[in-house]
Amino acid sequence: MTDTPCQLYLISPLDVSGDFPARLERALDAGAGLVTAFQFRVKGLDQHEAAALAEPLQAICAAREVAFIVNDDVGLAKRLKADGVHLGQGDGDPADAREELGREAQIGVTCHGSRHLALEAGEAGADYVAFGAFYPSTTKATEHTAELELLEWWSEMVEIPSVAIGGITPDNCRPIVEAGADFLAVSGAVWNGDEVAAIKAFAEQMSVK
Repeated sequence: MTDTPCQLYLISPLDVSGDFPARLERALDAGAGLVTAFQFRVKGLDQHEAAALAEPLQAICAAREVAFIVNDDVGLAKRLKADGVHLGQGDGDPADAREELGREAQIGVTCHGSRHLALEAGEAGADYVAFGAFYPSTTKATEHTAELELLEWWSEMVEIPSVAIGGITPDNCRPIVEAGADFLAVSGAVWNGDEVAAIKAFAEQMSVK
């Protein structure tokens, strides 16, 4: 196991139009070296509309060497030549996504609070697993919860990186970092206010002490 510090995995708000590209630039620049992945998560758009919104954001990420991950949609990820795709439990098999997107793609899988789902995802070739929600979320309804013990067990037993998600803020993130999460997936905590201040607050709490 490598003892790399925990990093931030930014998830987009559902509305990425208007001034959002400028906000993303500010957030990534404030979190240089801390933010290593960005997930493009929009709902209810056809692939053409989604691609048009994604392309400028993808370019911003590429310029800063931040992985650009598409939520739920293998077809869109392939069209954009994205760095990867994140699959919910109903979004298909990681092995099929690998076949579509190629060996280099980063494939993540939502595993809620389940060791079993996470081990299955790992066996199917997932590059990371996402556990949560750890706290109530303002971004989406909380159907599943996860415990800190799951992160501790996973970090000790399995080499595949873990992403913690769900209601994570600068004020409550420290126990998750200490439990061994490799990434904190955050959305509302950054985009619902001043993104630069939020990233800096995360950086302060996530630094190794």
